[in-house]
Amino acid sequence: MVGLDAAGKTTMLYKLKLGEVVTTIPTIGFNVETVEYKSVSFTVWDVGGQDRIRPLWKYYYQSTQALIFVIDSSDRDRVAEARDELHRMLNEDELRNALLLVLANKQDLPNAMNVAELTDKLGLHSISQRQWYIQSTCATTGEGLYEGMEWLSRNIADKD
Repeated sequence: MVGLDAAGKTTMLYKLKLGEVVTTIPTIGFNVETVEYKSVSFTVWDVGGQDRIRPLWKYYYQSTQALIFVIDSSDRDRVAEARDELHRMLNEDELRNALLLVLANKQDLPNAMNVAELTDKLGLHSISQRQWYIQSTCATTGEGLYEGMEWLSRNIADKD
């Protein structure tokens, strides 16, 4: 699970794991948890998103079946930066077979971009060699999280 800093990755991970909102601080390094969803067990690595940490993301790619990219839908100033980081990862050889789930987080905020706008701004339609899906979410309420996990569990099961 990756994305720019303050996108909501850690909040999302613990909402999935514990079913509740936890108070978080910026992740330096990573959090790792096993999340069970519909008899599929996911080992989720929540990796810090600050720009000085991003070069370390590549060390987490090995054996990755799915990339969960979390974006702050209300952060219009950094959507181009998020797009660049996403496409940089998608070009990595170790991620060539990974599914892509984009979680468009913070949909509860008034200035949030919707899924159609984010699909366009992230250049998702240009991705043709892998399965991808974008889901609107709100990590604090859990809205959309389970729909995203549903897509992931269905498609990972199809690949096995």
